[in-house]
Amino acid sequence: MTICGFKLTHDGSIALIDGNQLVFCYEMEKLNNSPRYSPFNISMDQVREIFSLHGYDFDRVDKWVIDGWTPHEPVFIDPGKGNIPVDLAGYGSFIVKENVMQPVHFELQSENREKYNSYLHVSGHIAAAYCTSPMAKAGVDSYILIWDGGMYPQLFYYYSSTNKVENLGALFPIIGNIYGIFAQHFGPFKVNKEVVTDELNIAGKVMAYIAKGVYIKEMIPVFGSIYKEYAHRGMDFARDFAREFIKKTQHLQYRPEDILHTFHVYIEQLLVSALVAKVKKREDRTRNLCFAGGSALNIKWNSAIRNSGVFATVWVPPFPNDAGSAIGTACCEMIHETGVNCLNWDVFSGPSVINDAAVSGWSKKPVTIDALALLLFLENEPVVFLNERAELGPRALGNRSILSPATPAQMKQVLNHIKHREDYRPVAPICLEEDAKDIFEPGIRDPYMLFDHQVKPEWKERIPAVCHLDGTARLQTVNESENPVMFRLLSEYKKLSGIPLLCNTSANHNGKGFFPDVSSAMNWGKVNYVWSGGALYEKTEKIIFKSSEFSDPSIRI
Repeated sequence: MTICGFKLTHDGSIALIDGNQLVFCYEMEKLNNSPRYSPFNISMDQVREIFSLHGYDFDRVDKWVIDGWTPHEPVFIDPGKGNIPVDLAGYGSFIVKENVMQPVHFELQSENREKYNSYLHVSGHIAAAYCTSPMAKAGVDSYILIWDGGMYPQLFYYYSSTNKVENLGALFPIIGNIYGIFAQHFGPFKVNKEVVTDELNIAGKVMAYIAKGVYIKEMIPVFGSIYKEYAHRGMDFARDFAREFIKKTQHLQYRPEDILHTFHVYIEQLLVSALVAKVKKREDRTRNLCFAGGSALNIKWNSAIRNSGVFATVWVPPFPNDAGSAIGTACCEMIHETGVNCLNWDVFSGPSVINDAAVSGWSKKPVTIDALALLLFLENEPVVFLNERAELGPRALGNRSILSPATPAQMKQVLNHIKHREDYRPVAPICLEEDAKDIFEPGIRDPYMLFDHQVKPEWKERIPAVCHLDGTARLQTVNESENPVMFRLLSEYKKLSGIPLLCNTSANHNGKGFFPDVSSAMNWGKVNYVWSGGALYEKTEKIIFKSSEFSDPSIRI
């Protein structure tokens, strides 16, 4: 059976499952240098072309299924003769008695009146989290925590043998986007408008920014009192929280970075304590957890849950946010139609890189992975690395990356500068899995850059570019079976340098998705080297990274 899943709203995407095999998932932001979080914006003719690339006929797909969304937001699709409205299942902000895995049947209001199913948005997160997990592969049960931007943190329990999903209720009445909304009242995130909205790009910046602050214990009771007084207001609570905090503390003149740091810790403590309390009431349940929804991109919260010691396994998919919703809603249909709940998938299932025509001012020559490792070692410069199919989800995992040595102290500034990012933003290490424990704590296998690790003291001076302000790193581990090309590059670089890791940040235009082709990287032109498909593209007139370009006068490359 072939199942095609659509996510039509922000983070739009299309996914195809054949049997229980994920054939592809194309996120709109990864096509044509589209803006981050782009909604579904291509026609059915373009969809047919994507299917044809993978040897499938879109018109012979067995099942269409579309992710649910909020009823008040109109959604459209273009079947070839202009946009028409699409009916969807709801969002699922707070599930009470609904059968969360029940499809809703619709018919497209077009000439052919195609039939399709839709599932609640929360259901797609549940299915994406469980079906891609090691628990599904092993055929065992799992708790599933879903905390998305417009919903409360809701806990479910998935029975693998029956596909029954038990609703265990919300942990507390706070929607996930409170993190970004609260931040927009303070420091560099402050906005001068009455109505603060959920800006999707804020949360990640805040998570980095809080390393500049310190924990102020005296704030915690203030947050607690506001929570008790205003939590009953439901969805409006996120907007009230910051205003009430400002009223209660404006005479104390707290620094913005300390406020945001402490608020982060407050929410983290609330999350972990409420989750642990619910789980400990059920001693007979398997202690596994899947976590998805936009809040599962918060590596510090993920790590706090894992470090609680309550769960044997904590699984966060590489697409916990809405980037995984097309996959998730297709998985809902797979479960409903076939009873199968384990998806066979690969994180590198996005569109293939396009090795297109040369750009003026660049030369091209064949360069092996071993030779590329030598170039990185000798030149100490960033290289755009575009390899085969794009990774799923928002994090560059080695196939759409900018790579560089982590040994120069100034390299983080260089990378942030060329990407127009704030100086407090961290740069992630991509590291050989077998060496991670020697460098990081805990240093365990983390292939998707979704957990926090401490850099061991003896390594901080050796790899300063991947050390965040608080001494942590958003580690990604690599082994030979999962990414043989990157494994070879890191292994060769280790032989030359003694360092089994490189800096890794996403290769993209500012505010847009990953580069879809080599010409995009060359036209961007912020580095001297682009590698793709066994070829090195080299800038004819070299960029010289001078100290005058950066705030630190000691910078030299």
